[in-house]
Amino acid sequence: MNEKKILTTPVNAEDIAGFKAGDIFYLNGYIVTCRDVAHRRLVEEKRPLPVDIRNGAIYHAGPIIRPLGNDKFEMVSIGATTSMRMEKFEYEFVKQTGVRILVGKGGMGEGTRKACMEFKALHVVYPAGCAVCAATQVEEIEQAEWRDLGMPETLWVCRIKEFGPLVVSIDTYGNNLFEQNKVIFNQRKEEVYSDIARQVSFIK
Repeated sequence: MNEKKILTTPVNAEDIAGFKAGDIFYLNGYIVTCRDVAHRRLVEEKRPLPVDIRNGAIYHAGPIIRPLGNDKFEMVSIGATTSMRMEKFEYEFVKQTGVRILVGKGGMGEGTRKACMEFKALHVVYPAGCAVCAATQVEEIEQAEWRDLGMPETLWVCRIKEFGPLVVSIDTYGNNLFEQNKVIFNQRKEEVYSDIARQVSFIK
C-alpha cells in the first residue's frame, strides 16, 4: 500500500521536485483562494497582493462563506473554479508572487507549464463536485483581504488539514497530465472509431 503523501506549507523547490504529473498528495498549512480579479489586479493593475503567498498555495475557487460576526467566518463550500480562466495571468502571477502550488480544476496551458518549469511550481487539481467535502478540510478562515471584490473573489486565507486529494496536473519538469491524456484518448478514439466503422460498413 502506497504511503499517503502530505505536504505542509511553506514548501520549497526541493519539497516538490519528486512529484510527477499524475501523483496524488494532500496539503497541510495554509491556502489562499485567488481567482480572476485578484490575478488581474496583480498583473494588469500592478497592485501587490495583501497576502504573502511565497512558497505557499493558492486555490482557484469562489467559496460560499457564512459570516459568524466579530470578523469570524465559516467555510460552507469551496469548490474549484476552472483553472484555464487564470491561464493568461498565471506565468506572471507565479513569477511575481513565488507561489509554489496552484490548485484548481481542469488543465492549464503553455504559460502555466512554463511557469511551473521555470519557477518550480505545481499545478494540481482538486476533484470536481466535492466543494462541501473540501470545506470540511478547512480548519479556520484566519484572514480575508480585498473584500470589496465580493465573496467569490475575496482572498480567503484558510488553515487546512489534509486538503485533497490533489492530483498533479503540471509538474516542475513540464509534464502536463491533461495534454498527455489527450494524445492517449485520441488514439483510443481512433481505434474504436475504426472498429465501429468496420462493423457497420454494410449500412453504406
